[in-house]
Amino acid sequence: MSIDQRLLRGPGPLLDSSGELADVGWAREPLLDCNLENAAFYGLRFLQPLRIKRWDYYGITTPTHFFSFTVSDVGYLGSIFAYAVEFASGRYHEETLTVPLARGVRLPRGSQQGESVYDNGRVRLHFSAAADHRRVAVRWPGFGGQELSAEAILHLTPGHDSMVIVIPIPKKRFYYNRKVNCMPAEGSLTCFGQNFTLDPATCLGNLDWGRGVWAYNSFWVWASASGFLPDQRTIGLNLGFGFGDTSAATENAFILNGRLHKLGEVKFSYDSKHFTRPWGMRSADGRLDLEFTPFFERVAKTDAKILLSEVHQMFGRYNGTAVTDEGERIEIRDLIGFAEEHHARW
Repeated sequence: MSIDQRLLRGPGPLLDSSGELADVGWAREPLLDCNLENAAFYGLRFLQPLRIKRWDYYGITTPTHFFSFTVSDVGYLGSIFAYAVEFASGRYHEETLTVPLARGVRLPRGSQQGESVYDNGRVRLHFSAAADHRRVAVRWPGFGGQELSAEAILHLTPGHDSMVIVIPIPKKRFYYNRKVNCMPAEGSLTCFGQNFTLDPATCLGNLDWGRGVWAYNSFWVWASASGFLPDQRTIGLNLGFGFGDTSAATENAFILNGRLHKLGEVKFSYDSKHFTRPWGMRSADGRLDLEFTPFFERVAKTDAKILLSEVHQMFGRYNGTAVTDEGERIEIRDLIGFAEEHHARW
């Protein structure tokens, strides 16, 4: 099935010599060099690094839990956080470190290789990327009064599609994003006083890699899932809307056994005063029709004066249908994932 959205040409630079986006659209793999040194949205160029946002967010979904680890640099602050959710009980814990001027935060130029590191001598997060896998290593003593540690490999086989998007935001601002769903996860993890073995037959990882410059007041909605169909094919969701100009391309897609099936506009229906009520997500062309029923609400608020963030992230189950590019109708039943609304001043 064809879609009227622009494919990135690539390879090439993200920004031209004047700081404008060299291309806009979507792709199945990261094609553009993230040359943030060309950003030119302030007259005083030395101030620009204070508004450039960069993050690497990893999630691991197991049959019983969701674990998440992030290293980020929002320009004037670093934000290092981890959280864990136990599905059956609603047990949840989250901790965040806010680091002035992002001291000690190291993030790579691109998403294909390199290391993302934060280490203050006590807490250490170390992510590394190679051609066929990602490594997530975490040590966080005293996390919820106990230890959080992880040593995980997320497999990324050649040809496994990503959802890559480049969109403009007014006044020479922009967003370059890569989402990867359904990476088989293996290794070990300790949290809540329990030791977990990550089995790639049941555990999947996801990546949200973001780089760009936003308006100070921003808003977005993001929905994601990585799981399995009854026939053991992997199924992933990446849906969203909010900031930026998505006329060239949206970030909406589902990923079946590593192959991305691109969607156009998806309409969300939900009650922002009662997030725990069911959400609807339906594409304009009828290829996606989902109901999301939350069972847990994670609320994360940060107020660092110049930076304000409020997230309502709902964990729940997706039910409905999706139609592939070839016309196969996929039945989605009780797929665990999340959907969130995020307001930020940053």
